[in-house]
Amino acid sequence: MAVPKQFFIACGGTGGHLFPGLAVAETLHERGHEVLLLVSEKEIDTVALRDHPEFRTEKLPSIGMPSVLSPAFARFLKRGWESFTTCRQLYSRYQPAAVLGMGGFTSAAPLLAARLKKIPCFLHESNAIAGRANRLAARWTDTVLLGFKSCEASFPGRHCIVTGTPVRRDLMTPLSKGEARAAFGLRPDLPTLLVMGGSQGAAGINQLLFRSAPFLKERRADFQGKEDPPVQIIHLTGERDDNLAAINYQREGITAHVSPFHHRMAEAYAAADLVVSRAGAASLSELSHFSLPSVLIPFPFAADHHQHRNAESFRDAGAAELLEEKSADPESFALMIRNLLSDDGRRDRMAVAASGVLPQGAAGLVADVLEKAALPVEVVR
Repeated sequence: MAVPKQFFIACGGTGGHLFPGLAVAETLHERGHEVLLLVSEKEIDTVALRDHPEFRTEKLPSIGMPSVLSPAFARFLKRGWESFTTCRQLYSRYQPAAVLGMGGFTSAAPLLAARLKKIPCFLHESNAIAGRANRLAARWTDTVLLGFKSCEASFPGRHCIVTGTPVRRDLMTPLSKGEARAAFGLRPDLPTLLVMGGSQGAAGINQLLFRSAPFLKERRADFQGKEDPPVQIIHLTGERDDNLAAINYQREGITAHVSPFHHRMAEAYAAADLVVSRAGAASLSELSHFSLPSVLIPFPFAADHHQHRNAESFRDAGAAELLEEKSADPESFALMIRNLLSDDGRRDRMAVAASGVLPQGAAGLVADVLEKAALPVEVVR
């Protein structure tokens, strides 16, 4: 076992940064190290961390970078300076052995402060193409850790290691389909579709399902006269559309569990035969971990179209179908879903491909890098 050390992980702002950061923190904690989490002031960070009293946390006053010509740019600089000075004070007090940034502007100030104090520092980029915050922060880091190998092109001249994107520990408990579906009040023997839009939900996906419901309920007979079984749905809508979705499925006679969120996502993944999802890196790492075939509908306004690039990696590997939101037709979408749910062989091939798209055990791989590079505590001043 490694000598216990102190690590800092900057991981706030979105679920895509926070949950992978928590996964690394859990692994380091399990190995006997102490971890301090640098998070944002957003509610998502506060809520998620209630279940992790084992970690000290500090909130940083960082915000996303607006246009240089925007009146908000001065506030961005002020908040960034406040985050930077807070980090320098924390490093002097706690003397971390290494600092990890999980991406976004919440990571920028901690990584710059670590570089100036000569603390080993690392950046994790989950997506297939890097955003501007990470392209900037990479200049201050020793090594960039990647979710997708294709992202190396975003960091020319930098040392990169492909680790995959860490998956949170609460997803590791195996469940059978039967017990998972029972948790949602669903039948154990029916094809089950999981629909989700990430931690913020996805209004475009919700609307597509609303319009597709009449076609999803249709029954078809094969050449032997055997009808498709009815589809049952787990739909995680986000905060706004849960009532509308529930009414819609009830009107169409489709068995469905509808809720804004589900905090035991291992149950949702274990229950599913097929997933409809956005293409955020954290969600894709979980689909890969659970070997789930999917229909990916990238968020069309994601920065640098990174969700589209993520989805292309899964599509090209044979793990997913890629569907553009603007061109999605309800009837064609429903036909795609029914065809996939009725073709066990194709879903099995997609599942195998999904498990191989990204490295498995990413949290351990990232923790290994940090442990290997960590300085003795007395070196930090």
